[in-house]
Amino acid sequence: MTVALQNITKTYSIGEQSVRALRDVSLTIETGELVAIMGPSGSGKSTLMNLIGCLDQPTSGTYQLDGVEVAGLGDDDLAGIRNAKIGFVFQSYNLLARIPAIEQVELPLLYCRGNDVQRHRRAVDALEAVGLGDRLRHRPTELSGGQSQRVAIARALINDPSLILADEPTGALDTHSSEEVMALMQHLNQTRGLTVILITHEPSIAECTGRIIRLRDGLIVSDERRTARRAGVELAVAA
Repeated sequence: MTVALQNITKTYSIGEQSVRALRDVSLTIETGELVAIMGPSGSGKSTLMNLIGCLDQPTSGTYQLDGVEVAGLGDDDLAGIRNAKIGFVFQSYNLLARIPAIEQVELPLLYCRGNDVQRHRRAVDALEAVGLGDRLRHRPTELSGGQSQRVAIARALINDPSLILADEPTGALDTHSSEEVMALMQHLNQTRGLTVILITHEPSIAECTGRIIRLRDGLIVSDERRTARRAGVELAVAA
């Protein structure tokens, strides 16, 4: 899944003022890259992530996702791309409090073709892929923060996306759980060839990626390719 942005500008109107969240940004992320986006508050990180994830549209510029021009598409087409190609992971997990893990993961499939048995099998496979095959019936209150985030990652995997977008996926976790999540991200990137883009403010998490892009005031100020640090936790996960 290749991401290619060319001369992207995003301007928001706040009252009578215009705020340029992104300024003429050009960026290409190739299939299979594991990338961190960093920058201070207000640098444009979330705006960039929303544009890449087809949650918003640029004010100007072009955006091709897997060779398809995305800028200018209608809401239905954008929703179709998000459903078929992109998995989202957020800092707050976004799990339903009283619902077991298996049902949390099945939720994106409720409006898809297929019967209950097929949905259940796919959800089991997704949870096994994140090392939670023994936690199918556990509710969020029975899971650690790291396990809850892995349930959220399993839900992001359920439609077999080519791109994972993770917004501060370790921001609410302790050090050990953060390492678990990053070990999983590295595993998915390496074994499935998934393109993974994550926002983080933690240098130790960014070091687990092969590329660190830094933003400031809506501009890319550095773009460093590097050897990724191997996350310091081993997980028993299915390929």
